[in-house]
Amino acid sequence: MPEGMRRPIGNGAIEVLQGDITALEVDALVNAANSALHLGAGVAGAIRIAGGPSIQRECDEIGHCAVGSAVATGAGNLPAGRVIHAVGPVWGQQSEEESDRLLALACGAALGLAEELELRSVAIPAISAGTFGFPVERAADILLGQARDHLSAHQRPERVLFCLFDGETREMFEKVLAELEA
Repeated sequence: MPEGMRRPIGNGAIEVLQGDITALEVDALVNAANSALHLGAGVAGAIRIAGGPSIQRECDEIGHCAVGSAVATGAGNLPAGRVIHAVGPVWGQQSEEESDRLLALACGAALGLAEELELRSVAIPAISAGTFGFPVERAADILLGQARDHLSAHQRPERVLFCLFDGETREMFEKVLAELEA
């Protein structure tokens, strides 16, 4: 696994690294999904390509996931055990405050599902900060804050890895993690 920044929180840790989320050997990886659960571009497209058609078939059976919610499927050919599809907001489709709330709900739903499934490790991308246009620093504040709050109050997952595609996003997440109050 690529080297990155690690910060202990509660009984676990938050890690920030740069790389291909589909290559990580974790109990689950989070897909930055759309509400139709269509694996199109960005992280979802990478999952579709690396994981094979079974993930999209399972998504089609589920059919829909509301913004701020999450659902789980198998992981197809991915080294991860499962895929948790978290639907974040598209920036500009609602007020900034509502966007913040929906992104926090999406991350919280993904972490709650990981806990319910008794998973030890989960990898999360910069949900909504890519194709959906959410400002990266704002997304980092919300996502890392949700991970901190979850790890402080729950036993699972133990490791929350934020796997970022590019160096600029990784640096922003590292900056926010370094400044995050415990």
